[in-house]
Amino acid sequence: MIDQIIQFAESWVPREIWIGMITFSLIAFVGTLIAIPAILIRLPPDYFQNHGNRKWFAHHHPIIRVIGLMVKNGLGLIFLVAGIAMLVLPGQGLLTMLLGILFLDFPGKNRLEQKLIRQPQILKAINALREKADKPPFVFNEHTPT
Repeated sequence: MIDQIIQFAESWVPREIWIGMITFSLIAFVGTLIAIPAILIRLPPDYFQNHGNRKWFAHHHPIIRVIGLMVKNGLGLIFLVAGIAMLVLPGQGLLTMLLGILFLDFPGKNRLEQKLIRQPQILKAINALREKADKPPFVFNEHTPT
């Protein structure tokens, strides 16, 4: 039975691609298990209050700033795509997507971040993670839309 399933799958997609997809899935799963907590713990508790006032690499040379922004947005895109994939593959899909959005720069980002982070299940999981690391929970402006 399993051999028939494998033969059927290989008739649609070559074995090398299946191996690549499985390898990517495992690497992304382990990578996000490490990266997500590390990044969410390092964010200041007022990150979502003062987000609009922060400029990445603002005091660096313009070339360094552009390269830094390209790397940051590239990482954000990778995390976002991996998070979307993890909605059907093993992994922390929603948290990985949130992390990708945190890295990306686009209009309406702050509003989307607020909407995602204030989902009770996500906020509870993130603040529990921060509590384990002896970090204070995230704080928000009360007038910020949810």
